[in-house]
Amino acid sequence: MNEEIDALQKQGTWSLVPCPDHKNIVGSKWIYKVKRNPDGSISRYKARLVAQGFSQAKGLDYDETFSPVVRHSTVRVILALAAMNNWELRQLDVKNAFLHGDLKEEVYMAQPQGFVDPVHPDYVCLLRKSLYGLKQAPRAWNEKFTSFLPSLGFVFSHSDPSLFVHHSCTGMVALLLYVDDIVITGSDSAGINTVISELSMVFDMKDLGSLSYFLGLEITRVKHGIFLNQTKYASDLLVKSGMDTLKACSSPCLPHYHMTKDQGTPLKDPTPYRSIVGALQYLTFSRPDIAYAVNTVCQFMTSPTDVHYAAVKRILRYLQGSLQKGLFFSSNGALPNSVYIKAFCDADWAGEVIQRRSTTGFIVYLGACPVSWQSKKQGTVSRSSTEAEYRSLANTAAEISWIRHLLCDLQVRIPYAPLLKCDNMSALALASNPVFHSRIKHLDNDFHFVRERVQHNDLKLEYVSTKEQTADVLTKGLPSPLFQSHCTNLRLVTLAEIEGG
Repeated sequence: MNEEIDALQKQGTWSLVPCPDHKNIVGSKWIYKVKRNPDGSISRYKARLVAQGFSQAKGLDYDETFSPVVRHSTVRVILALAAMNNWELRQLDVKNAFLHGDLKEEVYMAQPQGFVDPVHPDYVCLLRKSLYGLKQAPRAWNEKFTSFLPSLGFVFSHSDPSLFVHHSCTGMVALLLYVDDIVITGSDSAGINTVISELSMVFDMKDLGSLSYFLGLEITRVKHGIFLNQTKYASDLLVKSGMDTLKACSSPCLPHYHMTKDQGTPLKDPTPYRSIVGALQYLTFSRPDIAYAVNTVCQFMTSPTDVHYAAVKRILRYLQGSLQKGLFFSSNGALPNSVYIKAFCDADWAGEVIQRRSTTGFIVYLGACPVSWQSKKQGTVSRSSTEAEYRSLANTAAEISWIRHLLCDLQVRIPYAPLLKCDNMSALALASNPVFHSRIKHLDNDFHFVRERVQHNDLKLEYVSTKEQTADVLTKGLPSPLFQSHCTNLRLVTLAEIEGG
């Protein structure tokens, strides 16, 4: 607590002033936390003074609060490129990051408990800098940091405003910003060290060395690439939910099983259900194999029943038996002509039994590395399987287009047109045969979007058999043998499997 107060005073976070009349006084509170290493051992004990943001009044002591964070797909693209090119990955942590942000609003806070000024006990703190807990604190920090980066030669990516890129004659440096966690990589090793030194001169930085643990992700350098997993996060979730002793199962959901909102008895307290499902959503960062099952249980957050909770338990049982699994980003793509984009897309037509909506699923690979995937119920009802598949085709084409723009910002060249594989011949025909246009007038935008990219050679379409359709795992529950086969195609392995060859 003394260290925290010293840091706040060093930053000039507040000034003690007499309590003004007719002003909102925000409360303050101490928060204590034990920081742990990936192996569960204690790293340090931490005390943090926070403002009680719930007592703020909009328009009085805060206005805008939104602060961007880097997209998960962007993180995976950067990790894939780092694996392919054997780039160095460095991690930085900003000490008391939010204290660097400058406040534009006039905010008054009560003096911290245990550190009340004995001479002026009735005074309050007029905040000069942002403080953890304030609604605008993340935005103020983000503005402070991102406004400084251009002075170092960085420009923000138009595809992701939390990715910053610096190009020079000696190479490229990429910086990812997720609140106060920073990852730096690129082809210019000397440039990376220079950036870290210059940032440390302005901000109180802690160089954590090589990237190993980031946002609950465990990143391990292996002989032929990078292994990305969330074993500790999944283990903690199982313990927290009391499911760590469950018997494992071979798949996260039953084959071709569809739930409805009226099945079963409503839960008396839906909070545990919502908490577990929310945690499972973040686990899909490195586990595309559970994306469909998690997407399904997310649809019943409003009023979950015991049947829906049983589906959640099955996901946890599957995780219990596959805790060590993660994504393997191979370095076998170091050759220039191997940096290509390949994608699979699929749709389960009218799979949702109440509204009869279809489910879109796609997986996009950069080289041999899966970098983006989605399992999502379509917004409208499709009148045929062709229509459902074509909507999935358009959705995947849009994601591929976004990834290409991201790679352009990084100045990574793709020598071949991205290849998109679909298992519906009619949908593929629509993208190249104008005769079919009259049959899909209501698909006009999607039709032109995909067909234009095919005509301009920005996208190549190819048929794939249903048995080899990897995206099938993102649209429905599958029998265990087929599910395990697709998991292999998704590059889901354990560290022991990688090291064992």
